[in-house]
Amino acid sequence: MDRLLFVISNIPWQKVGERLVSPAAARVAMVEAAIAARAGFELSRIELERGGESYMAETLVELQEHNPHSDLFLILGADAAAGIPTWRKAERLAQLATLVVVDRPGAPPFELPGFRVERVTMPALAISSTELRERLRTGRSVDWLVPDAVQSVLDTWRLYRDEP
Repeated sequence: MDRLLFVISNIPWQKVGERLVSPAAARVAMVEAAIAARAGFELSRIELERGGESYMAETLVELQEHNPHSDLFLILGADAAAGIPTWRKAERLAQLATLVVVDRPGAPPFELPGFRVERVTMPALAISSTELRERLRTGRSVDWLVPDAVQSVLDTWRLYRDEP
């Protein structure tokens, strides 16, 4: 892969109403902090600039239009990949990109007929974004669980704390 885009969702339609969604500016700041000085890593504002609810099929179509000779890969954790059948225009995803599924501990096995899927097995890290948010909400440390630069953003924005 020549570059890895970190796409910031404008309105993550499957999360709205299910849980509090951090402001887009805070999510941008966290990603910028996490990938700073990493060759080939780029923040993408494609969904923010499009506005409205964010749908990956639309994003992949737009990326393909801007990069017609590129092969697109969509990297997801196994838990997110298992939910693809519920995504808007899910069948279109199979035509647009190869899925790169990162196996996560405890994720149930699943099949995605019609999709090109590459699986990546990584050492199991017993930490999740849900646990990180809970640790912050209850005032526990996330030292060593997120990069220092991301910790700084979390503290500056007071993200995931009970108090405003």
